[in-house]
Amino acid sequence: MRRKRMDRIKKQIHFWVVVLMGAGLLFFGTSVQGAIVGESGSTFQLVAKSDVIATSDGDSTLIWGFAITDGVSGTTGRAQYPGPTLIVTEDVTVTITLQNELPYKAGNVSIVFPGQQVTATGGVGGLLTQEARPPEVLPSNAGVEQVVYTFTPTEPGTYVYRSGTRADLQTEMGLFGALIVRPAATPTGGSPGKTYAYNHIDSQYDREYLYLMSEMDPLIHRQVELLQLGDVDFTRYFPTNWFINGRNYPDLLAENYVPWLPTQPYNCQPRMHPGEKVLIRFIGAGRDVHPMHFHGNDFETIAVDGRLLSSEHGAGPDLAWQATTIKSVPGQTADLIWGWTGKELGWDIYGHSPDDPLEPDEYAPNHGKPFPVVLPPRDAVTYGAFYSGSPFLGGEGELPPGHGGLNAAGGYFYMWHSHTEKELTSNDIWPGGLISFMIVEHPDVPID
Repeated sequence: MRRKRMDRIKKQIHFWVVVLMGAGLLFFGTSVQGAIVGESGSTFQLVAKSDVIATSDGDSTLIWGFAITDGVSGTTGRAQYPGPTLIVTEDVTVTITLQNELPYKAGNVSIVFPGQQVTATGGVGGLLTQEARPPEVLPSNAGVEQVVYTFTPTEPGTYVYRSGTRADLQTEMGLFGALIVRPAATPTGGSPGKTYAYNHIDSQYDREYLYLMSEMDPLIHRQVELLQLGDVDFTRYFPTNWFINGRNYPDLLAENYVPWLPTQPYNCQPRMHPGEKVLIRFIGAGRDVHPMHFHGNDFETIAVDGRLLSSEHGAGPDLAWQATTIKSVPGQTADLIWGWTGKELGWDIYGHSPDDPLEPDEYAPNHGKPFPVVLPPRDAVTYGAFYSGSPFLGGEGELPPGHGGLNAAGGYFYMWHSHTEKELTSNDIWPGGLISFMIVEHPDVPID
């Protein structure tokens, strides 16, 4: 009984530490990016290496990941989980060089690029493509073995790349990443100052965010760490850790490239202003289906697997569909458009005067109308850490003495999370896993 009580107390302490750390990371960092970060260009050098990642339950896990080599200095960084996000341009030839520095027992490594017509040279032939061998099996005078993959993306969109050699194990270990192909030009009828995901004006967006979903079975990673690869049995696969962009909650709220997550550089903290269109690029990089649920509004799915949902060429996403939950399917990508205006909430959330010409009536149709409820006096309210002092978006009000609050900008928080209960934990520690938030900020609040 005493041991069970101590375990319960430890879990409660861990919960509050996680909550406070998540809040601190989100609101006391220097900035949160409003766009996808990654490696832009047309020539990339990737090296498959071993390293470790941290999980929000306090554990550390061995991974195999792709590291990026700097094209100027020639230095190679640490392996990343997931691999570097590669951002390329339609109709521009892409060259990716792969080198294998994994342990001998890991075997050969390769990369496949679903949706692309790839030419591979170098290395040795494998089941799907050319493979790079580990250094231990190369002749002493062979030097470094490299495989070169070349393709010209002809369709913009969201794609995945991953290992094509023993993909069950190597993808589980972390050899995968996102490939984003941007349109080469502004689509017909589009505005040069706007951004588009595809070659159609209906794919216009103001901000974009990446949701690359994956999961882990820690037992497999322990077996690999002990070089017991022959004992790995995927018929008994049982993941207990779930990731968005290589991090789980609350670590994914921290900024990109924070020093305490050196092998997990990418965050996931969407922010927007009312009236903007947000592009969500979903990628299922693991083995399981993840039902991701959006609060605050329906999303519109405009593309799947790098292709607009069109009835015919040039029609745009006329077959798009709306929902509040999307299944992140293994190997599949999807592009969603999400927006929020405050329309039809029943009151003017902006709190501006009825004759303000700067706010369109569509977003605030209730100018000058009284708030539909009687607000309680200050001393009758129990204030939470995220209370802004006012029910209005971005409003300023009184807070109790000494209470600084964590939501000084008065944003609206909408939780985006998995609808599979266990995926909201990290190794059975709650909260963790697949939890993120969309923050709708007042139009005057800057978003980097």
